[in-house]
Amino acid sequence: MKPRIFAPILIAVAIAVVPSAAVAQSPRELHQRTEPPGLEPTGADMPTVGGNLANQHYSALKQISRRNLDKLGPAWRTHVSAVAPASDAVGQQTTPIVADGVIYLDTPGGEVIAVDGATGVPKWKWAPEGFATSDTRRGVSIGQGKVYTLADGDRVVALDKDTGGQVWAVQPAVQAGVDLGNLDRVATVYHDGIVFAHAANGDRAAVVAVRASDGGYLWHFFGGPDRGTVYTDVNGNSVDAGNTWGPVLPDGTQCNLEGGATPWMHGAVDPELGFYYMTFGNPRSCRSSQDGSLRPGDNLFSTTMVAVDLKTGAYKWHYQSIRHDVWDMDNVHPPTLADIRVKGQKRKVVFYGSKSGHQFVLDRANGKPVLPVVDRPMIRDSRQHNAETQPFPTERLLPECVVWQKLDPRTVPGDPWRAVPNYNGYQPAADGNLVFNPDSYVKVDEPFLTYPEGYPSDHRRGCMYDPQWDLPILSTTSQNGGGDWSNNSYSHSTNMVYFPYGTNPVAHWNGATANGQRAIGQYQTGGILAYDASTGKVRWRNHLGTDMSHGQGPMTTATDLLFAGQIDGRLLAMDARDGDVLWEFQTGSGISGAPITYLAGGEQYVAVLAAGSTNPYGGSVTQGDSLWAFKLGGTYTTESGSQEGPDTAPLTIRRPVQGGPVEGATVGNTVLLGRQDRTTDTAAARDSTSQRGMAPTHLRVPVGTTVTFLNPEAETFPNFPNQLPHCATQYFEGLFNPRLAPGERFEFTFDRAGEYFFNDCTDPRPAGKIEVYPTPRDLPGALRFTPETVDLGSRTGIFTGVRGVVTATLSLPAGYRLDGGVELWTPLSQTPVTATHAKAIGRTLFVVFDKADLDNNVPEDDAVPLTLTANFRHEGKQQQLTSTATVRIRK
Repeated sequence: MKPRIFAPILIAVAIAVVPSAAVAQSPRELHQRTEPPGLEPTGADMPTVGGNLANQHYSALKQISRRNLDKLGPAWRTHVSAVAPASDAVGQQTTPIVADGVIYLDTPGGEVIAVDGATGVPKWKWAPEGFATSDTRRGVSIGQGKVYTLADGDRVVALDKDTGGQVWAVQPAVQAGVDLGNLDRVATVYHDGIVFAHAANGDRAAVVAVRASDGGYLWHFFGGPDRGTVYTDVNGNSVDAGNTWGPVLPDGTQCNLEGGATPWMHGAVDPELGFYYMTFGNPRSCRSSQDGSLRPGDNLFSTTMVAVDLKTGAYKWHYQSIRHDVWDMDNVHPPTLADIRVKGQKRKVVFYGSKSGHQFVLDRANGKPVLPVVDRPMIRDSRQHNAETQPFPTERLLPECVVWQKLDPRTVPGDPWRAVPNYNGYQPAADGNLVFNPDSYVKVDEPFLTYPEGYPSDHRRGCMYDPQWDLPILSTTSQNGGGDWSNNSYSHSTNMVYFPYGTNPVAHWNGATANGQRAIGQYQTGGILAYDASTGKVRWRNHLGTDMSHGQGPMTTATDLLFAGQIDGRLLAMDARDGDVLWEFQTGSGISGAPITYLAGGEQYVAVLAAGSTNPYGGSVTQGDSLWAFKLGGTYTTESGSQEGPDTAPLTIRRPVQGGPVEGATVGNTVLLGRQDRTTDTAAARDSTSQRGMAPTHLRVPVGTTVTFLNPEAETFPNFPNQLPHCATQYFEGLFNPRLAPGERFEFTFDRAGEYFFNDCTDPRPAGKIEVYPTPRDLPGALRFTPETVDLGSRTGIFTGVRGVVTATLSLPAGYRLDGGVELWTPLSQTPVTATHAKAIGRTLFVVFDKADLDNNVPEDDAVPLTLTANFRHEGKQQQLTSTATVRIRK
């Protein structure tokens, strides 16, 4: 059953709606503010992508509360791509801003649009002439009567906020006379006549500041600094940061200038101190991001927060969260600033850390830790020049090691941080327990490894900062895990920081593409947690089940509500005090930006862009272009007659195999182990360690098929047969694990529908999947709904008022026993509605569906086809029965 409203008993009385008492000024006065708020809560507007300049994503508005959430409904929806100049572009990662009741945001095509916050009516839309847009965008800024964005050619562009007319467009790199990197996606930040822009990529990337009045260049700061420049911080410590990248190479290459250290999320402003805080990413230079052999040293300012004078760019201090990063574990989410109390004393702090699952709480004035941090000795690989120690906050948000959980059908999906078998030498014993095998592929690294004194084992366990070289070592949290680039939120009411995260362990080796290989077949999930800002202790965690680390940032309010979107299209309202989901709304397309809240016409609205994206679920994400706004009593309805959009397409939660599906009958229902294809007979093709090293990687067979796993020898490849043993280790159920010498084969009969992943014990990178599908038997006329007219109307006029159940019966043939879930396929969604209850009595299956689950997935019509599917056991085999009925839908 899909939850809709989870409040306690609701008091059915009218509640006066008034502006927040926490807002000292009137809405008119707030709208006339000339500068974005610094560390104070936002009120009528949210004029920066961080809410305020401190990136707190916190609002003092109080009209919408836990008591009246059941009255929160959509007020309007605008398809921003449909506005002229129209396009069919979908997908965007932007967070809107709002000023004077007008919402400004990037469109999927990279244009900028202004929309009336009360009505959703577009005011203007800008598309450049003479140069192209920057397609991927994460937000605009506003100030001095202009809206600031980025565009192709590394341009910063200013638009008239009232008309969208282009005021100026500049190329800061041309003005500075030096390549600053690719200014193409990061949200701009405006403050006090200055626009800050960050390079999202490039051989050498910088933060640059330009004048808001005319775009004139002011200053820039590189993540990879020049040699010979000594930086002295406010504490009196000095460093030649360029020299921390190792010596100049014999061919003249300087690793500090070659690549990486990209500031690919926007920064934060402290107006009182006059500081700008920026975070730089991992080093990527000299061979690869995961090969540190040519750049010994800490590699400043990679994986580092740097504070500078916002007017001049003069360096103030830095804090490096990972020394000599060879894991792409940069902590580059937008910094969050707050004034908090620690042990009774007021402290000005900045919260820093994302992918690592760390949160460093630092003094904003000098960069020193406010909450305890310890330097822990680490395992080192002599070839990598790993740092001897790494800083760890004493309070950790996420697990720092993967979980080697037993393979067992009863533990699926299991622990969110569970590891795929065979990585790091952890192989299944006869009982399914994953046990370290010292003679596995990792043995070759041992001569180069040094373990800290007192380390709890004699091998790498899949923990943070485990070193790697040429062979894959799985660890957490990964370049796609932890907090990645989603924003945090700080609540003035609860004194908690809200941290969205993803779980996505990754295998590193020097040649790994995309800065590491996410293990095929693992579950890519995530959630939100909250920790006490003054102690760092986690107060609650809600593992929502979808990745929340790629733009799904939370926003909190003075009524202790937390709003956040999910990549499956749902907008959630949660209790900020304990993490309970109180309300949810299906927008119909994935959400990859943060929601905002504001006042328009005296009413509080919540808005979010639901446009989709790709991380980490690729093409399975439903794309869109919808800007939604919600208010108390919102009455907007979609074309279907429902207020919600249809459920999005199913997400590929498990990391997919490399390669398309192959019907088993075309290859004799046989998988070749250790080969990328079935014909190439060369020395390079034998005993493949590629991700595609199963032929085929994706085999489709009907239920009841016997599949053969073959380690091919000379009979198959006469010139270059496999020479090594290979496995087909099935996970996470642990159904089979044959170890086959060349020429040996293993057979397994798949008697239930599902997807069954497996990989190789010789090297875990090759992985495959057997997709087992049912052969449906249609039962015409067997499905009945009672009554035949399904009333999905809301007693309140709001979607939360759709209550009750829909009942159906399916007449069964003799000898069928229910064996699995029951689902209903609807006209508007690719995702079936799951029954809340199903029971077979005699030859009749009785099924119950929740009306709220069905409402947004069916149109209001006199003839709506609904198809029920259910799996049964019959004569020892699983079979799917299906039947379709036509019903009348009323809303």
